Amino acid sequence: GYQSVFAGQKTYNGVAILSRALASDVVTDLPGMDDPQRRVLGATIGDVRVLNLYIPNGQAVGSDKYAYKLAWLEKLTAWMETELALYPKLVMLGDFNIAPEDRDVHDPVAWTGQVLCSEPERAAFQRLQASGLKDAFRFFPQEEHSFSWWDYRAAAFRRNLGLRIDHILVSPALAADCVACWVDKKPRQLERPSDHAPVVAEFKATSDL
Repeated sequence: GYQSVFAGQKTYNGVAILSRALASDVVTDLPGMDDPQRRVLGATIGDVRVLNLYIPNGQAVGSDKYAYKLAWLEKLTAWMETELALYPKLVMLGDFNIAPEDRDVHDPVAWTGQVLCSEPERAAFQRLQASGLKDAFRFFPQEEHSFSWWDYRAAAFRRNLGLRIDHILVSPALAADCVACWVDKKPRQLERPSDHAPVVAEFKATSDL
């Protein structure tokens, strides 16, 4: 009984939204950025605007891919501000490829200045929050060393050597309705899992989504 919309790129990138209600006003690109990579999906479902993102990894600080990531984040912030003005109930979610704070990193010293944890990336994340979005995960008490991604190598998941790089950011109008947010580690325990675990948020129902 779910509807689906998606933007996909063969082999590499893709984003999708499943919902019980029909999605409208679908957008698959950042405005003003001619980008063949399918990393963006915006849709309105009921009275909620959903921005589903797969933010570039950046590869390494100083690389061309890192510069592309920072430019992408700048475009994202401008677009988000426009979207937030149009849609008071807005959620931005997905793989951000940014660990916002040291507590989101299993070894902050080792990761200092590295891609996913560098100051320019964290500053870009803070600019998203400064525009009015809040990190739903931090609304609630969480266990220390709570992460959403673990490398496949060196038994990283078993040893909990991870990063929290998957996020659900919500507008103030939605924040008031958020009743829970957590990382669901069970899928990461499967035989051939993704290296990410799902982040889940629950909201008081205000419409049939």
